[in-house]
Amino acid sequence: MDHKGTDMPKAYWVSAYHEVRDDDQLAAYAKLAGPAITEAGGTFLARGVAAKAYEAGLAERTVIIEFPSLDAAVACHDGPAYQAALDALGDAVTRDLRVVEAPE
Repeated sequence: MDHKGTDMPKAYWVSAYHEVRDDDQLAAYAKLAGPAITEAGGTFLARGVAAKAYEAGLAERTVIIEFPSLDAAVACHDGPAYQAALDALGDAVTRDLRVVEAPE
């Protein structure tokens, strides 16, 4: 592996919002989460209500964020900056957040 770790597979946060109960709390979360994610190497690839949903899918808010590696994705989530964003979010939403690796 080179010094930049570029041969490691990328990882993605895939977040599906099932319910938003408080838009103000979600906005407070976003103000903190966005910088925490980008500073950790995350890049927003998609963010918004699903344009189309198939099978068991729901037309709900979905966010996809790319990270340079699984380690970077987990470190971001578990780090103090993103945890502060989660504290601001509180119970304002019900969502499903998954971290998946790209195929090598």
